Amino acid sequence: MGIPGNVLSAATEAIDPGISGWAAKTNCTISLGSGGRNGAGVLAVQSSAAGEAQARTASSYPVSVGQTYAAFADASGATVPERIGIQWLTDAGAEVSVSWGLTTSAASATWHRISVGAAAPVGATRARVLLSMMTPAASAVLGYFENVYLGLPPRLPLNLLSFNAEQAEVDLSAWAAGTNGTLTRTAPVVSWPVTWYYSGGQVLTLTVTASGDASALCTERPSVQPGQEYLAYAYLNPPSSSATTWVELRFYDDTGTQIQANRGTLAAPGTGWYRQSTSGVAPAGAVSASIAFGITGASAGQVVRSEGAVIKIRTSVLTNTIPNGNAVLAGDANAESGVGQWAVVSGPATIARSSPWGTAGVSPYSYALVVTSTTAGASVLRSGRYPVAELKNWRIVIAARRAAGGWTYSPSIRWFDGSGTLISTGTEIAFSVSSDGEYWGFSSDQAAPAGAVTAQLDLAFTATSASSVLHIATVALVQILPAAEVVPDDASASVEVTIRELPAGAITLYRVLLTGERTLVRGPDGLVDGVPLVSDTYSVQDYEAPLGVEIYYQAEVRSLTTGAVAKYQQSPRTSLAAGDRTMVWLKDPLEPMRNVQLQAAGALPSFQRPIEQAVQRVIGRRNAVVYSGARSGAEGDLALFTRTAEERDRLDWLLDPGHVLFIQASPQAGWRDIYATVGEAADAPDGGDDGVWRDWTLPLTEVDRPTGGQAGSATRTWNDIRVENATWGDVLARYDTWLDVLLDRPKTPGG
Repeated sequence: MGIPGNVLSAATEAIDPGISGWAAKTNCTISLGSGGRNGAGVLAVQSSAAGEAQARTASSYPVSVGQTYAAFADASGATVPERIGIQWLTDAGAEVSVSWGLTTSAASATWHRISVGAAAPVGATRARVLLSMMTPAASAVLGYFENVYLGLPPRLPLNLLSFNAEQAEVDLSAWAAGTNGTLTRTAPVVSWPVTWYYSGGQVLTLTVTASGDASALCTERPSVQPGQEYLAYAYLNPPSSSATTWVELRFYDDTGTQIQANRGTLAAPGTGWYRQSTSGVAPAGAVSASIAFGITGASAGQVVRSEGAVIKIRTSVLTNTIPNGNAVLAGDANAESGVGQWAVVSGPATIARSSPWGTAGVSPYSYALVVTSTTAGASVLRSGRYPVAELKNWRIVIAARRAAGGWTYSPSIRWFDGSGTLISTGTEIAFSVSSDGEYWGFSSDQAAPAGAVTAQLDLAFTATSASSVLHIATVALVQILPAAEVVPDDASASVEVTIRELPAGAITLYRVLLTGERTLVRGPDGLVDGVPLVSDTYSVQDYEAPLGVEIYYQAEVRSLTTGAVAKYQQSPRTSLAAGDRTMVWLKDPLEPMRNVQLQAAGALPSFQRPIEQAVQRVIGRRNAVVYSGARSGAEGDLALFTRTAEERDRLDWLLDPGHVLFIQASPQAGWRDIYATVGEAADAPDGGDDGVWRDWTLPLTEVDRPTGGQAGSATRTWNDIRVENATWGDVLARYDTWLDVLLDRPKTPGG
């Protein structure tokens, strides 16, 4: 895949499959070489005599006067340094001028970047790329080039700084020396990845004048908004691994006075190029910002280099364009600049930023928060406070790994009102941190209570052994639809269960009592036990949840091919109101729209448990010999009232199909929920005033739970039908009867 935005053809860029896109210009011959990174081919340039040797693109490309263009290539030459240029041409092909990049500081056989940036001058309508080997001492000196680009400058995402401030490819005008140093542009030999297009051969070079601190500052000051969070980063090349180099985000008021600085100090593992970031919220009165880099406690003559400077409104990740949804400030969400606002409020643990750069972070970040506990025990890490919206679901997400010992993790959220008063603390959920050394994501959902304005995270980490170490790469608090949501409805004595973010596979859904007893939940296809998923969301209404008992739901998704668990999700706890102890729910598990709640006539029945027995009395023996079968389920009569004509009709409709019923009453009435069939029941007389109470006696026989699927919903309305069907013709084509419409029981295919 070609370099994005490149006006050169793929063959000219990669020198593959040949060199047709190139021509010799001065003192050289060209040929196809091998060993490239952007494809196998490379442009081999061989000097014909002593002196500079140049090759050029065979074609020229349209340009607009005043527009800034960039050119870069990767070069390899063990004998002489190189440079790259843009040759500006008229329509007739006459040269207007050449904009040259700096010559590399040394020759190197390692692939390294050469680059240039310049605005098209007056008179230029077309441009060519020039590749130069600087002054070979004789003929037959070879240099190699590939991965060539010409086009608009590649930019780091959402950078508020100009291209020249970002990459210093044009000149030094966007930067100035700050204190105790001189600032220049140089072209050291730097080998960037072949697919990295945002850093060139020309870099900012700060040379320390006298022993002490030195800095350089970007002279551009993009506008900022108070209260908005910003990110800043740049690549640093320290003089030694022990040098203290840094990047700083600075905010200024309308008089140009600096009012805040947020510094990120590099913990360098060596003398390579390392991206160091920092972040900050623009304070009250801030109107602009800038970025600086520097070195602390340097020796005279030491050099620190920088490249790729960025100031941007905070996004979801350091280097992307996705808007930020994390309420946790960047300085707390990752440890790029230090430990942020985190503090250990209890327990033996200590916290620090990982060191050096790159050993513990997760790309694109380079550091992690290190939690160390010399003794076994629980510790709580507390964050700052972050703005939240009340009555919304918020998810805590962390990426953590065990580095030594053993750990468990339990998050909670402290919710505060506008005056800073603690409203409540969210329920904690316990996790075990895996011991395989990989980063694992842990998430849990909590709803912000009414009146919540800010939230504070309490992350409880328990070291299960002495000398335990944990790395935390990122922390997020995001507003999101909950992964598992339960909505109890006391009016229908049901719980709506929604499980989101499901992978492909087959789902099994349990209702769980706090005692640990699990029961499969009923769905439209029967009990939800290995039901293939057709969406990443699964939702059912559970009409068989117990009354007045706290419950939660567990979902397991297994791969359809391997059977391995691909997702495990647990819902928050919930409960249905126990209700009036004199009221009884009679429910049809298969067709819940038939459900009805009626008044019990006196005390609920005391059931009998019949048994088949044969008694043989032996002459001369005191005790009889008894042969018994298995004792049956409960049997008894349930006496009820209907208080209105509507209740009489509802009870009649419930009993009509002869389905197994699920019968519930308040636990305070001493009732045990049962599945039962109703035997012969006297038909209550019709007529009379609507307010006349009628007696009903229902003979019940306890039976096993039915396994069939649930059709329709007790809360189905005409609006549901309108949403599901565009016209009445669609309704007629889809259902055979009005009962089928109510039960949402469409015709079978081909029926």
